[in-house]
Amino acid sequence: MAAAEPAARKRRPKGHFAAAAGRAKRPRGGGRQLEAGMRGILITCNMNERKCVGEAYSLLGEYGDLLYGPEQFSDHEDRLSGSEREEDEDDVEAALKKEVGQIRASTEQKLRRFQSVESGANNVVFIRTRGIEPENLVHHILKDMHATKKKKTRVILRMLPISGTCKAFMEDMKKYTETFFEPWFKAPNKGTFQIVYKARNNSHMSREEVIKELAGIVGSLNPENKVDLNNPQYTIVVEIIKNVCCLSVVRDYVLFRKYNLQEVVKSNKDNTQQNPSSLTEDQNSKVVKPETEKEEEKSSKEVKQENKNQGEIEAEPKGNDAVTV
Repeated sequence: MAAAEPAARKRRPKGHFAAAAGRAKRPRGGGRQLEAGMRGILITCNMNERKCVGEAYSLLGEYGDLLYGPEQFSDHEDRLSGSEREEDEDDVEAALKKEVGQIRASTEQKLRRFQSVESGANNVVFIRTRGIEPENLVHHILKDMHATKKKKTRVILRMLPISGTCKAFMEDMKKYTETFFEPWFKAPNKGTFQIVYKARNNSHMSREEVIKELAGIVGSLNPENKVDLNNPQYTIVVEIIKNVCCLSVVRDYVLFRKYNLQEVVKSNKDNTQQNPSSLTEDQNSKVVKPETEKEEEKSSKEVKQENKNQGEIEAEPKGNDAVTV
């Protein structure tokens, strides 16, 4: 009898191991993964992704409500009158329509303004956005934090808007960016620029090839677009994670300390000589004034320290190549 007890304890319900295997394979994003076609915000953190997601929801929710108003959800039930509900009880077809409506309403509620998805890299969080402009929202957050010097996060390091994504293969990237870059660089629009490139969990892309091809595309849209590695008007952010290429074109990249939320709140007398770009002005109407040599040197040291904390290696620019972060 005693020998039978251990055997009984080892028994598991039917399907137990299959369910456990499914849970083990389920990504941290709850089944949602970063893929081509998404827009959102890429966030790097310091070894605590769960807390990073919480901070991101809080921060993005706060500023999202200020810029776009409180988030609204549809409710199919509220649109049905009392008489319609009573008639549906005994009507199979109407009951089916009601159920479909409820499912649709439930799906709409799940499509939140901000939704965390599995990024595919450690210490990197991707927040998918819906119905907002990521670059405007993130710029507004950094502009406010830069002005107030009020620290609002502890584990979030950098917050980069991602305005578009495509497959991380050279032909796909070339085809996608020919259209993607147009609002900033296609004549008569023009501007000074640099390209910031970072690849994670990807070994088939060449940094030099990507920078060369994308810079060539910018030049073909308007020959007056010029490379500026010190303080460009626009910074083209290229973040590759596995087989997905995340892209954005951002302003005030140097002023906002490479979009580092920890660094941008630090007081710096030199920063008072610069003004961030306005969200309401035309994208090509203003070029940020260059930093002093002292500020550039200090900024470089701080960024290198940040990269060291994240376990990243910073490569020095060569010629007209852009900075690698």
